[in-house]
Amino acid sequence: MFVLIDPTATTPVFAQIEASITTQIATGTIATGARLPAAKQLAESLGVNVHTVLRAYQGLRDGGQIELRPGRGAVVVGAPTAGRVRDAVARAAAEAKSAGIPIGTLLALVREEYES
Repeated sequence: MFVLIDPTATTPVFAQIEASITTQIATGTIATGARLPAAKQLAESLGVNVHTVLRAYQGLRDGGQIELRPGRGAVVVGAPTAGRVRDAVARAAAEAKSAGIPIGTLLALVREEYES
């Protein structure tokens, strides 16, 4: 697992950590059943407060992506939302392709919906 943060970004560090791990779970880089590093260990490697990492882990728990298990730490349980989004994107891409809509137009439509 590789987490990169930008301390100068306007996005809070805990949100950057959460987003990085979410992406890795969604893409399969971090597999279901994998254990995440202990919060203290990850905090030390990133040079942040342990509470920052714990807040990110709590967000992942609240999103149903990990379970926080006493004695076992944070364990990945999957990315149910990411799977549904991937399916929706696949359907949209197939529909756009069959309708002759260029990829640039499809991406612009997705960006517009995402940002609205």
